Amino acid sequence: MAAETAVSKDSLHIPLIDFSLFTSGASTAKQETARAVLHGFTTAGFIYLKNHPIPPDVVEAVFAQSARFFTRPKAQKEALAWTTARANRGYSALGQEKVTQLTDRGEIEKLRDGVPDLKESFEIGREGEEGCPNQWPDEKLYSQPNTINGMTNGVTNGTSTHSTSTNGVAHTEAEAKEFKTVMQDFFSRCQSLHMLVMRAIALGLSLPESFFDSYTDTGDNTLRLLHYPEVSKQVFAQNQAQVRAGAHTDYGSITLLFQDGRGGLQVQSPEGTYVDATPIAGTIVVNAADLLARWSNDVIKSTKHRVVEPPAPLEGEVHPPRYSVAYFCNPNSEKAIDAIPGTYEEGVPGREKKYEMVKSGEYLMRRLEATY
Repeated sequence: MAAETAVSKDSLHIPLIDFSLFTSGASTAKQETARAVLHGFTTAGFIYLKNHPIPPDVVEAVFAQSARFFTRPKAQKEALAWTTARANRGYSALGQEKVTQLTDRGEIEKLRDGVPDLKESFEIGREGEEGCPNQWPDEKLYSQPNTINGMTNGVTNGTSTHSTSTNGVAHTEAEAKEFKTVMQDFFSRCQSLHMLVMRAIALGLSLPESFFDSYTDTGDNTLRLLHYPEVSKQVFAQNQAQVRAGAHTDYGSITLLFQDGRGGLQVQSPEGTYVDATPIAGTIVVNAADLLARWSNDVIKSTKHRVVEPPAPLEGEVHPPRYSVAYFCNPNSEKAIDAIPGTYEEGVPGREKKYEMVKSGEYLMRRLEATY
């Protein structure tokens, strides 16, 4: 059973995999799908999944809630601000984060000042983690001053349903609660898919299917809503280095990426070029990240990617807003990550164990601290 191809250019071949064959197919189809998943991660570092278990209407609801969230006044969003790498929850304003492969803080600051990432984001983590509360709008929204950007909070019809407004978009307390409900449901669905993809990787590596379950069952993951605001084509023309998100690899095990139709995501090919990862309706782009590459002794690849100017402006000289949703999957934070059995063989040239054991949470915190 040959997998279809989603991207094929400059020696980069990203497969399009029917994941229903893993979740509900016969034994042979399940094994073949697991091998296709692993092959995609060992060659490209990326795969596309179709016929996955997250329904389209659920994804649409998340995108709608995300778009509405980012219309909130600046003061409201900043009241939910990202605070620490340990918590990794809350709102990050335009230019606050600079994704890069650099690790030196001074160099990152220079890059951020010269070529800031043109995006804002909102991070949601596992609910109930001690000392790391999620920054839900319904918890802080109404502690703002009565007047925000010239618009006055109000009470309608004598009820306690508060609302704020900016640019004609009203936000009610009920909507804030709906946002939380939608995002919690989506977080749970993505956590389940994370476990399924890791089970496919385990089978592909000829390990027991449940090998990674004890590493993924807590759900120490991050749901990130991303908004790339409308931007003039001239911004890119005047600075050839300008991007919406700089070239980088992700930090954890895998990332589930849900794209809108605007385009702009590019993946680095084996030839060093960047190739468009064109959106395909109904699919999830899944990439392997740095900790999984380390965990697999570099059998699995963590491939650089970036978000650049879309292929063409769709509205005159202005690129419309772009939205995406990323679910960053990590091993449980307290787990020690050491080379997976079968990925190394001491004394065999080229097969030696490359990395020391590292604690998942500590590794991820170090990476995040360098980014913000």
